[in-house]
Amino acid sequence: MNFEMQKANLLAENIKAFADFVQKCHNQKTGLILNHDKLYQVKLWVEEYKFQSLADELLRINMFDWNEKYTLLLVGRFWKGLCIIDEFVKHNYAELFILTARIHTLKSLSALFIK
Repeated sequence: MNFEMQKANLLAENIKAFADFVQKCHNQKTGLILNHDKLYQVKLWVEEYKFQSLADELLRINMFDWNEKYTLLLVGRFWKGLCIIDEFVKHNYAELFILTARIHTLKSLSALFIK
């Protein structure tokens, strides 16, 4: 398997896991999130930027062959949404600290594609 394909698939799996984690935290109303309104805002951005669809599409196009142009387009779209969420989480760190590790992982994996 091509190394670039593996990186794209790893990013897609992590995007999907992040979207699922935000959804799970919102639905379960865990005690780790102090202000659920701020988590709801993150959930809305995840839905607005279609993280789940981007992850599915990344997995689909890189299943058998590396498609550089389309992968970079999808990663660019994801990056726009991630930057907004990252800034929001930084400004509301006390309430949303639980998301910082996953965001850091996503930023590191996305940076492999951003030139």
